[in-house]
Amino acid sequence: MSKGNVTVLGINGHIGHHAAQAFQHAGFSVTGFGRTNRHPIAGIKFIQGDAASLDDIKAAITDADIVVNALNLPYDKWDKGRAEAQLATVIAAMGDSGKTLMFPGNIYNYSASDRRISPSTPQRPQTPRGAIRVRQEEMLAAASKAGKFQTIIIRAGDFYAPNNTGDWYDQAMMMEARKGKIYHMADLKLGHAWAYLPDLGRAFAVLGEKRGEFGSFENFHFSGHYVTHGALMDAVVKASPVPLKVAPLPWIFLQAMGLANGVLREVVKMRYLWNSAMELVDPRLDSILGPDFGTPFEVAVAATVQPFLAQKAAA
Repeated sequence: MSKGNVTVLGINGHIGHHAAQAFQHAGFSVTGFGRTNRHPIAGIKFIQGDAASLDDIKAAITDADIVVNALNLPYDKWDKGRAEAQLATVIAAMGDSGKTLMFPGNIYNYSASDRRISPSTPQRPQTPRGAIRVRQEEMLAAASKAGKFQTIIIRAGDFYAPNNTGDWYDQAMMMEARKGKIYHMADLKLGHAWAYLPDLGRAFAVLGEKRGEFGSFENFHFSGHYVTHGALMDAVVKASPVPLKVAPLPWIFLQAMGLANGVLREVVKMRYLWNSAMELVDPRLDSILGPDFGTPFEVAVAATVQPFLAQKAAA
């Protein structure tokens, strides 16, 4: 018997795909929504639609008890009110339904001077992109506190998982693994917050199942793997069957490419996050998830880099 109905808006994205799998494995009936069924999952229904269409989203979530809003605009299309408008469409579709909306948060809401960031840490964004994320969460808080629906935010660090495309492993750290070279994003002694997507997806499923125990608006921080850039490089080298050269990422090269590429231009603007040791902490969520919830760091890294290293071995 199903534990309930879940609709994942943006099921083709990183967190959408993994949250859908996790809810399915936890015993929920899952429906995915997107422009195309690019990454089909056996046993999960797919509804094709336009994220800008209120009618399409309403139709997709009609039978849902839980809605995972994993919609995300291209990185260079957040401005001019577009990110807020996309979320406003979802909020309008939710209406006064009393459903639960789950929303993936990130670290942009906080200042680079914040070191250990808990749900009670004041949000002081220092970039326009961070201010956008704060406004989005304020929109959700206002709707939930007005009794329209429940919101559960799960904030996490940078995503990674096996066979991901378009993440930092794919586009930066492992981009020259076939040539025997890997890149670290910043000073090897600095820490960084990472979220292994299979674990984060399971966290969504756990909190979704326990939603009746929570208030109308909840903000959780998923600690994931907080490790130094040096420890990450060591884990990649340890997982490799062949020697690898470790080098700093050539940010100046990305900056030059950004002159003609809007996405890269916006990526470079967020470099400060790599140069700042910002750790997400949340003892409450840790207690809910329980001990030994997450995949061990070296195991997660080895699984993630294996496809890249297989290409190197075959070269």
